[in-house]
Amino acid sequence: MVDSRIREPGRQRGAAPMGCIGIMEPVPPTNSLRRAPVQQRSAERLARILDACAQLLDETGYEQLSTRAVAARAGVPIGSVYRFFGNKRAMADALAQRNLDRYAERISGRISAMPGEDWRGAIDAVLDEYIAMKRTVPGFRLVDFGVQIPMGTRAGGPGDADINYRVTDRLTDLLSAHLGRTPDAALRRTVLVAVEAADAVLQLAFRVRPSGDPDLITETRAVLHAYLARTLD
Repeated sequence: MVDSRIREPGRQRGAAPMGCIGIMEPVPPTNSLRRAPVQQRSAERLARILDACAQLLDETGYEQLSTRAVAARAGVPIGSVYRFFGNKRAMADALAQRNLDRYAERISGRISAMPGEDWRGAIDAVLDEYIAMKRTVPGFRLVDFGVQIPMGTRAGGPGDADINYRVTDRLTDLLSAHLGRTPDAALRRTVLVAVEAADAVLQLAFRVRPSGDPDLITETRAVLHAYLARTLD
């Protein structure tokens, strides 16, 4: 998860990812949007803006990101960007939320075909889909599931905790439904520890090698299996 050092004047500028979409997808929560799209055309325009933001994050980084550049890449008027976002930080927040929504969808698609007792297979899906997104999704290296300051670093501060709690809540709900378990406080605590541990080792893996060091990824999988076996076996 990530970001670049941010000092935002009232209206700063934005970033860039993927392409456009033909169906209306879930939109980021309204706390990152000035207004939520209510029509198909408006939702498609928002998707183009976020795609452009992700692409530009990869090309220029967060510091050089501007709302004007995002508008130009998305092929929309600058006013369309400001209709949804007050500044580039809000845009990056919305991109992070979209990443989390898509991550959950990818995991759901994988585990839906697995037997409910196969918790190791489900955990492998959680890990594999994160790694796949890290390697292939535009902007994901800088903004995965939350914006951090400075961008691209892991300071271990309150921002990290907020992001990992958000991921933990989503994963707990997915896994508890799949495994037929109650998403109680004990299970959420277990998933939180697993998320924090995996996050730390994976950050190291992608620092060592841009595509992720395979030995460290193997170690991450082993850590998750060994720790979660206490609760899920």
